[in-house]
Amino acid sequence: MGKGQDLWKTAKTVIPGGNMLLSKRPEMFLPEQWPAYFSKASGCRVWDLDDRQYVDMSIMGIGCNTLGYGRPEVDEAVKRTVDLGNMSTLNAPEEVELAQRLIALHPWADMARFARSGGEANAISIRIARAASGRDGVALCGYHGWHDWYLAANLGNEEQLAGHLLPGLSPNGVPQSLRGSVFPFTYNKFDMLEELVRTQNIGVIKMEVSRNFDPAPEFLLNVRKLADERNIVLIFDECTSGFRQALGGLHKVYGVDPDMAVFGKALGNGYAVTGVLGKREIMEAAQNTFISSTFWTERIGSVAGIETLKVMEKERSWEKITATGRDITARWQKLGAKYGLPLTTAGLPALTGFGFKSPKAQAYRTLITQEMLARGYLAANMVYVCTEHTPKIVDDYFEALEPIFALIRECEDGRDVMALLKGPVAHSGFTRLN
Repeated sequence: MGKGQDLWKTAKTVIPGGNMLLSKRPEMFLPEQWPAYFSKASGCRVWDLDDRQYVDMSIMGIGCNTLGYGRPEVDEAVKRTVDLGNMSTLNAPEEVELAQRLIALHPWADMARFARSGGEANAISIRIARAASGRDGVALCGYHGWHDWYLAANLGNEEQLAGHLLPGLSPNGVPQSLRGSVFPFTYNKFDMLEELVRTQNIGVIKMEVSRNFDPAPEFLLNVRKLADERNIVLIFDECTSGFRQALGGLHKVYGVDPDMAVFGKALGNGYAVTGVLGKREIMEAAQNTFISSTFWTERIGSVAGIETLKVMEKERSWEKITATGRDITARWQKLGAKYGLPLTTAGLPALTGFGFKSPKAQAYRTLITQEMLARGYLAANMVYVCTEHTPKIVDDYFEALEPIFALIRECEDGRDVMALLKGPVAHSGFTRLN
């Protein structure tokens, strides 16, 4: 089973859940077989604790590393910062430069605040927006982290608790007093949002610009218009979508500006930095509440953010990863058609994924992961594309993948997929509203 699985067994005895991120738990990929831990990473390759090398055709640091692992320019800037000192009693000047760079990319914005994780950045944006609007109610769509304000969407009376509005996200430990403070709506269902605004005291609309599907015609424009008419603060959560299809937020592609936007993941290419941008009159409401944390002032995050933006702009990375993602998606579809396996595909081009239209879809996904691992790939049914995913790497990936599609065809024709699996079926994640 390897050193990784041995260590994972130990981890679960000393860390609740085994680690700090659901998406990295081995059970989400290949229970009892996933390597679990890495010793080093470079480009789009990862080495496990047994020094086995894999090509990462999966989630690339949960979408953080759009420039690949260990990008030299970013790492060198961070190393210089370590030599000069990462933390002191005084402030890091780089946070001012990073704010200026992000504001320059988003002319609608005037000010920025920084944090180090996506969940806390989203919580910061909600606190500021509620303070600015003077209303507590939040209409939300998409995934926005683990904090109480968000999981309050799943609080209900005892009859409702069995059917969470966001399946897979338990609100245990969230104060019941927060019930009725946030109200989910489904992506592209503008009438649902209109009804919430009509019947609830909504001061904030919080949503991902797009995740699994494109916005319907006029959807984002209608949301913007509604927010303007009702004096509601509109926040776009771009933690995941930012810098993948534009140099900045995905909202730039659709031509609809928010009042606030949240950025993370790709902003630091693997180093911890997240940002909240907003209009001056809204952001200054942060001074009328209390939002403050020691490690939001450390230097490495801001330095990594600045250097990542420089490399992105120089290479036009968003164009590269979008083109690669579209190619991968088209080739999945072609492979599915060749073997008579109907597929669904979804996601931004650079966050692409597919699924089988079959009751055995999760078992097939597990089989792909198992067989691709044996061929030297970290893979499932999604690829978070980076600039290191060259045409040769993509070609080799599909050469390895095709025989597994042929095997799945055999399973659709009667072969027992469970007999092919060497362990349990992978766990499924939570359900999104878009």
